[in-house]
Amino acid sequence: MPRAKQRTPELRDRVLEVAIATLGEEGFARFTTRRVAERAGTSVPAVYELFADKAGLVRAMFFEGFRMLGAELAKIPQTDDALGDVERLVPVFRLFCRAYPRLGQVMFTRPFADFEPGPEDLAAGAAVRDIFVGRIQRCIDEGVLGGNAVDIAHVLLALAQGLAVQEAGRWLGTSPTEIERRWKVGVTAVLDGFGWAPPAG
Repeated sequence: MPRAKQRTPELRDRVLEVAIATLGEEGFARFTTRRVAERAGTSVPAVYELFADKAGLVRAMFFEGFRMLGAELAKIPQTDDALGDVERLVPVFRLFCRAYPRLGQVMFTRPFADFEPGPEDLAAGAAVRDIFVGRIQRCIDEGVLGGNAVDIAHVLLALAQGLAVQEAGRWLGTSPTEIERRWKVGVTAVLDGFGWAPPAG
C-alpha cells in the first residue's frame, strides 16, 4: 500500500514558520532540515516532500520574507505629504531587519551555499520595490524629487540595507541617539540628493 502523502498546506505553513524561527533563534550553523523537522513535530521525509530539499526550504523562506516585509510596508497609509510617505517606509524596513536579521540575510545576501536565487526567485522582491517606486514616482510627479523612480528606489533600499547591517553589527554608533541620527542623516542625504532642480541652461 503506498505511503500516505504528508504534504498539506497546514503542515507547509507550520514548517515554514518553524524554519524562520529556528534560523532566528539558533543561527545558520544549526539550521538543518532535521532540526526544523524536530521543532515542527514532523519528519525529515515530510519536510523533503514539502520543499524537496534544504535549498527548497531556504527558497520558501526567501519568498516568505519578502511577503512579510511587503505586507508591513503596505500598511503604511499615504498622506498629503508625498516625501514624508517615502521616508515613513524606511523605519518599517529597518524594524523588519531588526526583528528578523538572519531572514534578512537570506533575502539580501547569500548565507547558504546551496541556495543561489535565480531570476524567478529575485522577482520575489518586486512587491517591496514596487511600493517604494510608487511612492517615489508620486514625489517625481509632484516635483519634489527628480530622476528615475526605479533608480531612486534601488539607491534608497541599498542605503537602508547597509545601515541595517551596520546597526546589527553595532557599527552604527554606541548610543540610540547616535544610531537614530545616522539613519536620519543617511535617508535625508539620499532624498536631498535626488531633490528636484530645474534643468541647466
